Amino acid sequence: MTATLNELLPLSRELDLDDRAKLAEQLLGSLDEPGEAEVEKLWVEEARRRLAAYRAGQVEAIPADEVFRRALADLE
Repeated sequence: MTATLNELLPLSRELDLDDRAKLAEQLLGSLDEPGEAEVEKLWVEEARRRLAAYRAGQVEAIPADEVFRRALADLE
């Protein structure tokens, strides 16, 4: 059973100030975190943008061995 806003509001008002603040922080934080499906959708969109930029000649491809060489050099 899912609680409704009308059920939760009166209960939340019964909490002490510190607990209400913690609840508010948790609720606000949950708005910033996209769900797994949203994250996957965003990555697919990003991959499509990158592929389109590559095909349009807007970005230069770098061979994988060069990418790994640079990454390893940055770690040293």
